[in-house]
Amino acid sequence: MRFARSKALSARAHEIIPAGCHTYSKGDDQFPELAPGFIERADGSTVWDVDGNEFLDWGMGLRSVLLGYGHPRVLDAVRRQLEKGPNFTRPSPIEVELAEELVATIPSAQMVKFAKNGSDVTTAAVRLARAFTGRDTVAFCQGPTFFSFDDWFIGTTPPNNGVPRPVSDLSLPFRYNDIASLERIFEQHPDGVACVILEAATLEHPRDEFLKRVRDLAHRHGALLILDEMITGFRWHERGAQAYYGVTPDLSTFGKAIANGFSVAVLAGRRDIMELGGLRHDKHKVFLLSSTHGAETHSLAACLATVREVREKNVVPQLWKTGELLQSGMNKLAEQNGLSGIVSCEGISCSPFIVTRNQGREADPAFRALFLQEMVRRGVLIPYLAISAAHGPAEVERTLEAADGAFRVYRKALDEGVHKHLVGRPVKPVFRKYN
Repeated sequence: MRFARSKALSARAHEIIPAGCHTYSKGDDQFPELAPGFIERADGSTVWDVDGNEFLDWGMGLRSVLLGYGHPRVLDAVRRQLEKGPNFTRPSPIEVELAEELVATIPSAQMVKFAKNGSDVTTAAVRLARAFTGRDTVAFCQGPTFFSFDDWFIGTTPPNNGVPRPVSDLSLPFRYNDIASLERIFEQHPDGVACVILEAATLEHPRDEFLKRVRDLAHRHGALLILDEMITGFRWHERGAQAYYGVTPDLSTFGKAIANGFSVAVLAGRRDIMELGGLRHDKHKVFLLSSTHGAETHSLAACLATVREVREKNVVPQLWKTGELLQSGMNKLAEQNGLSGIVSCEGISCSPFIVTRNQGREADPAFRALFLQEMVRRGVLIPYLAISAAHGPAEVERTLEAADGAFRVYRKALDEGVHKHLVGRPVKPVFRKYN
C-alpha cells in the first residue's frame, strides 16, 4: 500500500488546522505511520482512502455509523428533507415529529432538546442539574470515558491547559462498580453535589445493582443522576442502556450512532427539570441549548430514519451476535499463535475492545501500533471496534484472516523486539499533558 496523497494532505492540514484534523481521535498520533491518513468515501463497512486503498472499517466514524455507511433509508430521508431546506427562520415540523418519537422510545424522556454534538448536551445536563439543585459540584465516573470538551470535564484531564483551577475543582471522580468511591464524595460534600454523571457501561457490566445504587445514593443526597448514552444508546438496546439495565436516570444524553453519522445529539429527561430551559415558567431561566444549526432538518431526518430502522429491523441483536463471533474468534486465534494473555478481545459483546500487551503483559502503545499497522497491511482498519449492522459473518471472517497474519508478526516482535517490526513511532493517548 502507498499513502503518498495522505501524507501530502497531512502536511498541508497541519499548517492550517491545529492537530491536522477536527477531532483528536482522528489524529495522526492515534494511528501507526503506515495507515490511511484521509478517507475519501465509504459504503457499508468499507472505506477508500485518498490513495485508492480499500479497507474493511471497524471504526465507523468514531462509533457514529450504526447501520453502515451510505444506508439507503437514511440517505433517502436526508435527500427528501434537503429538497425542502436544511434550516429555517422558525422551527420545522420534523423537530416535533422526532421529539415525539424519542419521547416514546427513551424510557426516561418526557422532554428532549437537540444539539449537534455530545459535549453540548452533557454540559447542558450538568447546567440543568446545577440550576435545579442549587449546587455546584459534579461527581463523574472516571475511566475510559470522554464526557465533554467543556471546562467542567476537560479540566480534570492531563491536557487541562486554559481551564481555571476553581472550575475543575468542582468536578470530582469516582470509579465504576465501586459504590464506596461515590459514597466518599457525598460524605465529603453532603450538601454540595448537583449531579452524578456516568456511562451506563464501558468495559464491563454493572455489578451488584451498581447503577440502581448510584441512582438511589444520588437521590438520597438530593442530587440528580445523568446517564451518558453517547455510545450505549441504540447499541445496547433499541431504547438505550437504561432499558437494558432497568435504571431510570433524571437526565440522559444521546448522540453518535443515533443518526447514522449525521450530526445529532439529544438531551432527554424529566419534565420538571427540562422545563427550566423552557418558556412556560416564572422561575430563574436556564439558558439551555440555543444554536443556529442545532435542529438542521436533514440531520433530524437522518435520526428519525435511523431510530425507526433500528427498531423495525431488530438491529441490536445483530450487533451482539457479531461481537460475540468476533470476540471468540480473536481470542482463539491469539491462543493458536501463542499470544494468550498478551492479546485479547474483551468487554461487552456489543462493544468489545482489543488489548495489546508486551512481554511483561502490560498494555503497550508500541505493540498497539504494530497490531494496527499489520491489520492495515491486510486491508482492515481497526482502531477500535464499533460494530454496525453492516458487519456480519463475512466481515468477521475477513478480519480474523487478517488478524492471523498480524498475530504471527506480533509473535516475532515479542521475540525480536517490537521496533524491529514497527515502522515509525508508537501511538499515543489522547489525554496527555504534553505532545
